[in-house]
Amino acid sequence: MNTLVSPPQHIIDAARSGSDALKSALDTIGGAPLQNGRTTTFLYLGEADAVALRHWMDVFRPLPPFSRHVGTDLWSLTVDLPERSRIEYKISVKSGGRRRLVLDHLNPNRARDPFGTNSVVTGPNYQRPAWSLPTSGVAQGTVSEMAIRSEVFDDTRRTRLYLPAVAGTGTLPLLIAHDGSEYAEYAALTTVLDNLIAAREIPPMACILSDPQDRVHEYTGDSRQADHVVSEIIPAVGEQAAIDASHIVALGASLGGVSSLHAAWRHPGTFSALILQSGSFVAALGGKHRRGPVFGPVVEFMDAFLETPGQLPERMHLSCGRFDGLITENRRMAQHLQTLGVDVEYEEVPDGHNWENWRDRLRGGLLHAFGR
Repeated sequence: MNTLVSPPQHIIDAARSGSDALKSALDTIGGAPLQNGRTTTFLYLGEADAVALRHWMDVFRPLPPFSRHVGTDLWSLTVDLPERSRIEYKISVKSGGRRRLVLDHLNPNRARDPFGTNSVVTGPNYQRPAWSLPTSGVAQGTVSEMAIRSEVFDDTRRTRLYLPAVAGTGTLPLLIAHDGSEYAEYAALTTVLDNLIAAREIPPMACILSDPQDRVHEYTGDSRQADHVVSEIIPAVGEQAAIDASHIVALGASLGGVSSLHAAWRHPGTFSALILQSGSFVAALGGKHRRGPVFGPVVEFMDAFLETPGQLPERMHLSCGRFDGLITENRRMAQHLQTLGVDVEYEEVPDGHNWENWRDRLRGGLLHAFGR
């Protein structure tokens, strides 16, 4: 980490005149954070006892605190960001004995997730994939709501079904997206499907946008959830569209990756492929895990899976960010699946545990699962 570079003097001078003058000065040089190649300088303007950078839900090498510039309320921290990296963060401000996390109000770039909003900074040469953006002239698929009566859970579950704009005359492959509403809202899943289908990179397909009612329990190796997907969701979709039972793929991120793998393990032969993003594949490996009680059922499932993997889908696409606290588990899982003869494609990138990372990995996963 490079901590020797300071903001230009005219930026420090502008800070003495207040927030409006600082923002005006920043506008003339492209805004904040200040970037020159890999070198990135974060700024904070305000009274504080200490200021630090906090990566959202990720692990990163320890960073020094921000430094205050004499005679001003301007604080700065300069670091080197890897090529094509993407960081979601907040600024930690300590004042009057209290510490609070705030958005970087000098940086307009934001990312949303189910927990709120984060500031975003990217390293050199990062670009949001064009295929994840709405495209003029590309026909949009339809999304309709379904109510599925679940005998497994003894309730009625509402989910949504995506059908392609042009379905053709044959049967449709089926993609089952765990946390489907969040994939659609935060990872542009239906837009990605529209674009890749229009470009003929993947076949027209149906996609069920499935959501849990109790995620912590249902997505941690719960047999009810696996049975619900296979014995209730898939048949219900089959009543709405002609589904190719030989091409059913499960998609999931974090605990959704665990649920996808568990469904395939519990119901061998059902899924042709899996797309597992930053999977929470926590295993005890003969010792004690340190992830807390939520992961107890995950460890129980993973231990059973590692001992008796059974018949697995032929193809799996795994991806994980290098700043993700689950990177070791995902590396280990990819290697283990390869030893079992699975056609594994593993993608590791300088990003973290977040929906926009998972969005950026969708094309690779869909191509591997459904063919080019």
